[in-house]
Amino acid sequence: MNSEHQLSDWRDKALHFERQINQTVIGQQAVVRHLLLAVFARGHVLLEGQVGVGKTTLLRAVAQGLGGHYQRIEGTIDLMPSDLIYYTYLNSEGRPCVDPGPLLRQGEKLSIFFFNEINRARPQVHSLLLRVMAERSVSAFNREYQIPHVQVFADRNRVEREETFELPAAARDRFMMEIGMDAPTDDTVLDALMFDPRFHDVDTLVAGIDKDIVPYYQLNEFAALLQRSIKTSPTLHQYALDLWKAASRPGVYGIRLSDVDMEQLLQAGPSPRGMSFFLRAAKVRAWLEGRDMLLPEDMQAVFNVTMAHRIFLHPVYGYRKEELMPELVKGILEGIAAP
Repeated sequence: MNSEHQLSDWRDKALHFERQINQTVIGQQAVVRHLLLAVFARGHVLLEGQVGVGKTTLLRAVAQGLGGHYQRIEGTIDLMPSDLIYYTYLNSEGRPCVDPGPLLRQGEKLSIFFFNEINRARPQVHSLLLRVMAERSVSAFNREYQIPHVQVFADRNRVEREETFELPAAARDRFMMEIGMDAPTDDTVLDALMFDPRFHDVDTLVAGIDKDIVPYYQLNEFAALLQRSIKTSPTLHQYALDLWKAASRPGVYGIRLSDVDMEQLLQAGPSPRGMSFFLRAAKVRAWLEGRDMLLPEDMQAVFNVTMAHRIFLHPVYGYRKEELMPELVKGILEGIAAP
């Protein structure tokens, strides 16, 4: 099969996958689309939302459609890095035993690793996770274990802040996207979630998704083909560069926010890795829209979810982050002329 047919065939599978997820986790179309972009761009995702909005159900649905294995671990103050790799216990004869932990249990068949409430875990745990995200491997028992197909999805509870550790910049930069997931607001959706029994049994709900719609073990190879196949142009290169510069020094590009000293607003802007993630996601978006050419609208559609968590405000403005960041992103997209 030539590359054009491959792209078309996989696009049909991806859109079918998206439809099935939207029937399983209703009222979250934008979140589902962003997750789909991350899956095909092979990037890790940080989910932020309230308790009980369907984050776990959504990730189980994604794992079902990919056909790989799903593992989950809860972030707690006493979690140790070793808890991700192995666990010890006494067997029925009272002898100590060691079994593989969630990162090793399925080996190369692990496709989704969900770290719930990552900000409750200590920095030592974050460090181990960073390696897994960057290298898709882990050292244990004097050998190296490869987990080449794994995608890490982490959740940060935005409500409770007791006994939590803020993720360092290096950790946040490893996530391709930071996606906010809130409860639906549409009355019809809320009524269905409350009264339709289909949504009360998560196991049966997730099992309704076709297995292996998008084979997880073929994603890395296809994602590389996809990135090679979407064309760009010199004007788009310049547009991306201008967006990057404006996200690092907005005042220089004439972007203004009320009651803000623009020269003091930012500690740091997006990294080169972040811009690479941004463009990878934009190319996947172009492909899902049925094009083989990247357009400015593709960049604009993924700019917030790939860039906002990489723009670090000066501490004096940190308490206004939820107010200022949307305004800054909007100002950048409106202030930089698209080709």
